[in-house]
Formats: sequence, C-alpha cells, structure tokens
Amino acid sequence: MRILIADDHRLIVEGVKLKLAELDPATEFTVAMDVEELRCAIRQGPAPTLALIDLTMPGSHGYEHLIETIDSLPGVPVIVISGSEDPALMRQLLALGVQGFIPKAYSPDVMLSAVRLVLSGGVYVPPMLLLEGGAAAATIRAQPAASLEERLRKLLTERQIDVLRSLSQGKPNKVIARDLGISEGTVKIHLAAIFRALNVRNRVEAVVASRSISGL
Repeated sequence: MRILIADDHRLIVEGVKLKLAELDPATEFTVAMDVEELRCAIRQGPAPTLALIDLTMPGSHGYEHLIETIDSLPGVPVIVISGSEDPALMRQLLALGVQGFIPKAYSPDVMLSAVRLVLSGGVYVPPMLLLEGGAAAATIRAQPAASLEERLRKLLTERQIDVLRSLSQGKPNKVIARDLGISEGTVKIHLAAIFRALNVRNRVEAVVASRSISGL
C-alpha cells in the first residue's frame, strides 16, 4: 500500500506516517510539501492507494489542488486534513468528491479509524457535521427501510438508484460517470433529483440517508 501525504508541516507529516504505519508495516509513503511537489508526485507515480491532502499549503489557491488531485487520480480516495472545523467548509469539500475530512485537532486514533473506513469504501464525515446535518436527514433515518426503498422505487429511476448506490460507496462524480457510462453533467442532474426525492440538501445528507435504505 502506498499513501500520499501533502502537508507543509514536517511534524504533522511524520506523525501521520507513524500512525498510518499501523495499517501495514510495509506501507510506503510519498510526501509533498507544496502544491508543485504534489503535482510532481501525481505525474511521476505510481498511483497511491490513498491521498491525504492539506487544505492550505504553499502554492494552493482555494480548492484547486484538491480538484486536480481528484481528477488526476480517479478511483483513489482523497481525504482532506485541515486546521478548520467549519461544518460549511466540510460540506463543500465532501460535495467536491473528497472521501473524508479530518480536522487536525482530532486524535491520531480517530485519524486511523477514519482512514480505515475510507479504505474500506466508506466516507468519513466528522461527528459535528452529522449532528448539525438537519432535521431532513434525521427524519429519513427514522423511517423504516422498507418504506424508504418503496418510496425510492416510486420516485427515482433505476439509473438514479444506481447513482445513489455509487454515492453511498463514496465515489466522486467522475468515477460514478465512468462506471455508469454517462457524463458528469448527467450525474449532477441525477444527484439533484435524488436530493429532492430524499428531501436532503447535499451529498453528505444523501449518503447518511442512503445507509438506512435496504440494499444500498
């Protein structure tokens, strides 16, 4: 397994490497201290199994380096590590297709658990975001699975259910489009329909709701 770590703080990088080595003693690490080094690491390969990317690092402009990483490494889960704990920021980045958001204030053990979840195909959502996710998601979680599935079959097309299933697996739009043989624009249209049907506001709430649905 190879893990790409992009962060300009050497102490953080070494701490992350030390903890993630518990996943597998043979884990190899590639480190990038700025955006240009991140681009070089992606170009030169080999492709990593997982990428942990700092939100703000030398050479970054907003979320551009995250979008570049997701686009350049299709199928590779990307986790954001950040000093911020802003729920609105977390929602924005998860909507972009990252598979997790880990605040740097969290403990190494939480980080390790989050990485394990993502490597198993899940999406790590910080507890604070789930707690403030809104009444709509809570209402959906409270409904019986059978009624939810029946509702979905009535309101969504089979293709939209395919998209929802892929979304629940933590796949970004680009990968969903490739897997289903459709365009990213079509994926976004399906997602909008799914959000309306589930009465949720974003892909984070949709993922939470989908986990209450039998068979997804």
